[in-house]
Amino acid sequence: MGDYADLPGVRTWYETEGTGDPLVLLHGGFCTNDTWGAQRADLAAAYRLHLPERRGHGHTPDVEGPLRYEDMAEDTVAFLEKVVRAPAHLLGWSDGGIVALLVALARPDLVRRIVVIGANFRPAPECFVEPSMLDALTPHSPGLAFFRELYEAVTPDGADHWPVVAAKVTDLWRTGPTLTTDDLARVRAPALVLVGDDDMMTLEHTAALYRAMPDGALAVVPGASHLVPLEKPALVNRLILDHLEQDAVETMAPVRRA
Repeated sequence: MGDYADLPGVRTWYETEGTGDPLVLLHGGFCTNDTWGAQRADLAAAYRLHLPERRGHGHTPDVEGPLRYEDMAEDTVAFLEKVVRAPAHLLGWSDGGIVALLVALARPDLVRRIVVIGANFRPAPECFVEPSMLDALTPHSPGLAFFRELYEAVTPDGADHWPVVAAKVTDLWRTGPTLTTDDLARVRAPALVLVGDDDMMTLEHTAALYRAMPDGALAVVPGASHLVPLEKPALVNRLILDHLEQDAVETMAPVRRA
């Protein structure tokens, strides 16, 4: 079941499920809560899930002006304060992972542990394996057909608004995020960086994200892409739950953590 929360930035649609400590699921760009379908049952068996849909995505309306990661992070902070009302774990996929990192930096008091899947901390031209792919992502291109159908089915703005939102998202990818490794060094929440071995982001960029955070862990899933939560759900869910449930990382032969 879903409902709307009247947040300062945008009237935000969200869903809840399960019982236990709060876990906020932050979907990817162009996506809706439906894309968490392979995770919800396993995670809801252990946690109280909160699934907000960000501005211009799913049931949540678009707002005037460009999409900015900082604005979406502010929306998420407001959601944590008004709806969750407690420090929570954050699970973010792609753009949702970027938002999770920004929230962890801005409001560490609201964040317990984080998992970021296929996330980046620099704009697409600096970290995509194929930056030219952005040129092919026009509103009615075949590559966006799946996401266009998701959007048109539930948006309160009407199907005709799709080209506006599609352009906003691709512009967002071209220009953000603009974090540095020094910024990431201030993330204090234990963080799992999870990625497929054939992700949109280079593995070098993903490794830099992992190395920059003082309490980070890294999982590279073989035979998987940017859609690793859908391709390897059982493994991904187990890795997420293991990270959220452990108190501290202890290995038999630490080097980086020594």
